[in-house]
Amino acid sequence: MRVQVAIIGSGPAGLLLGQLLYRAGIDAVVLEQRSQDYVLSRIRAGVLEQVAVDLLDEAGVGKRMHAEGLVHKGIELCFSGARHRIDLDLLTGGKRVTVYGQTELTRDLMDARAAAGLKTVYEASDVSVHDFDGARPRVRYLKDGAAFELECDFIAGCDGFHGVCRASVPPEALASYEREYPFGWLGVLSETPPVSHELIYSNHERGFALCSMRSLTRSRYYVQCSLDEQVDNWSDERFWDELRRRLDPQAAAELVTGPSIEKSIAPLRSFVAEPMRFGRLFLAGDAAHIVPPTGAKGLNLAATDVRTLAHALVDFYAGSSHGIDHYSARCLRRIWRAERFSWWFTGIMHRFPDSGEFGRKIQEAELDYLVHSQAASASLAENYVGLPFED
Repeated sequence: MRVQVAIIGSGPAGLLLGQLLYRAGIDAVVLEQRSQDYVLSRIRAGVLEQVAVDLLDEAGVGKRMHAEGLVHKGIELCFSGARHRIDLDLLTGGKRVTVYGQTELTRDLMDARAAAGLKTVYEASDVSVHDFDGARPRVRYLKDGAAFELECDFIAGCDGFHGVCRASVPPEALASYEREYPFGWLGVLSETPPVSHELIYSNHERGFALCSMRSLTRSRYYVQCSLDEQVDNWSDERFWDELRRRLDPQAAAELVTGPSIEKSIAPLRSFVAEPMRFGRLFLAGDAAHIVPPTGAKGLNLAATDVRTLAHALVDFYAGSSHGIDHYSARCLRRIWRAERFSWWFTGIMHRFPDSGEFGRKIQEAELDYLVHSQAASASLAENYVGLPFED
């Protein structure tokens, strides 16, 4: 089979790229190792920057997001037993974020792809990429026991941190930068109304907590935990009790609890791979970078990678290679800014095992300065809503 672009991975990055290319008249096939049901079962974040919202509109899949998404004009920081609101709208001149679950976004993209009759191969096994350093890259895979080969102009590696695309790059051509954090997040999803209409980020002596939501009736909560914790050791009752301890008295009293419908522990990591282009292979999203979830940047960075790549490919087929030649540098500048913000926000909100009492006092002083300085609050707000996209 011959195709212009082979997209590896059917998460939001791969599906969004496929949709943008389709609307530009560029032929693309999406390959996915897992089943469609498995992809839709993955529970992920859903805080969208304005750039991501605009990109979904550009892709023609924003209708349900605008109807069901929750527009947030602020966030709340909780420390020393009290909450302090950061007015994103006021501090950034009208910019906001939209809460819309990644699962719902993925479903919208799947539905759009199916409605257009576009080809997605689920449960493609033994995927391998070849000859991407030349003019005729190839992708091989197995489906239902039969072997297939795709000839293409470009390969888009949207297959995540553990995917085949980055692993296929010669080690000497790749530089990796990584930091692993000494704790994880224990997360619970429940069919309960959110405790607040905006996200609450809490710094507490027992550890970080986050009160988030997916809708007006579905909540997502997290507490910082050690890396050796086991999910099975956390009953719903134990989780809710621990969450209450880490919130201010009002939030603790108003918290509505219920049976968990999903519970998991995720480690925190900062990771960047450079460059993001290798001949005719491009990395995008988690294949190239991971951020701690504290700043809600993972999905948004994937979206801006895809925007950059889609526009670069459109320009290439129009006769210009400028976009693909500068793809890596343009993405990495934005990525490192987001990595810096996520690292900083993680650092001031979590309790680190080796920071001691001095570190705790420094955190308290920084948070106090942050909420009482308009300049500091504006810096947080500007980064949280997403830095302007630079064409």
